[in-house]
Amino acid sequence: MDRESLVKLPSSLVHPGERSGARFVMGIDGGATKTLAAVYDLTAGTVHLGHGGPSNQDAVGAQAAVAALLQAADEAVGRAGITNEDLGSAVLAIAGTDTDAVLREVRAARPEAWVVVNDVVAAWATATSAGPGVAVISGTGSNVFGVGPDGRTWRSGGWGHVLGDEGSGYWLGVHSIRAALRDLDASGPPTGLSDAVREYFGAPSVEAAATSVYSRPMTKGDIAAFAIETGRLADEGDAVAIGLYEEAAELLAGQIAAVVRLTGLTGEFPVGLIGSGFRAGDVFTGPLTREIARFAPQAGIERVEIAPVAGSLILAIRACGRSGDATLADLSDLISGAVRG
Repeated sequence: MDRESLVKLPSSLVHPGERSGARFVMGIDGGATKTLAAVYDLTAGTVHLGHGGPSNQDAVGAQAAVAALLQAADEAVGRAGITNEDLGSAVLAIAGTDTDAVLREVRAARPEAWVVVNDVVAAWATATSAGPGVAVISGTGSNVFGVGPDGRTWRSGGWGHVLGDEGSGYWLGVHSIRAALRDLDASGPPTGLSDAVREYFGAPSVEAAATSVYSRPMTKGDIAAFAIETGRLADEGDAVAIGLYEEAAELLAGQIAAVVRLTGLTGEFPVGLIGSGFRAGDVFTGPLTREIARFAPQAGIERVEIAPVAGSLILAIRACGRSGDATLADLSDLISGAVRG
């Protein structure tokens, strides 16, 4: 089978133009529930935020997604006291499978300096400061993306909750409920997940909880949230819960190995762990770190807790050829302060 990267960096990020006169850049983080835009003043070191509704094309369609993106962008630009023409670059990182549809809508409404990328690219930027390395996402869903030293890109996973999302909160939630059902019908070992399923979903029995998965129906988020209980039981020593985290780690590590191999990463490079799934702590990160050490023993593995929109801003700064003008830590602090204030 011929393979090519499913996610590529736009040419403006691979070969950025030098725009020494650029003062303002914008980054946008567009998701399934909300959109956040941030305009950064490279001279004053200030940030201005704008908000919009959901902009995941899979959830709301391309036109509605772009409307939310532009609403957030216009608010941030307005708060900065500038116009769209003052932006040296803008990077819109959006969730969803079809960024091309959104790109066409954005291109019809805004200038060429506005770049649309999949949100996994911004995640990579937050994990690596837009340098060689890998971003590993485990939230409601999962995804792995990396860039090699020569600019090669590769994405593995990210196929959604029906066909993929291995190692995600949803994957752990579904497999935890399945483990409880196997305990119920004696096809699997006893586990505290059985009681946890009943109590968490407020059901009189495991069977009733399982039925509600179909009859409510439960959302992906509802099921993914149950992974908190899986993590608690794993910490308490439940063998089945521990085994689920070990399996999740093995599956994610397989995707990371593919990204490392196909981007040409060797030696020391960062692997950033992003998302609520990793809040389970060592029960998840421990086996994942051991699995990664098998094929990338010098990789630096760290949890990343930086606002995703900071990754979009770093990419926008890079597109202007101004990569040294701000750090992720500085941008994250500014964004956090603006959100609070």
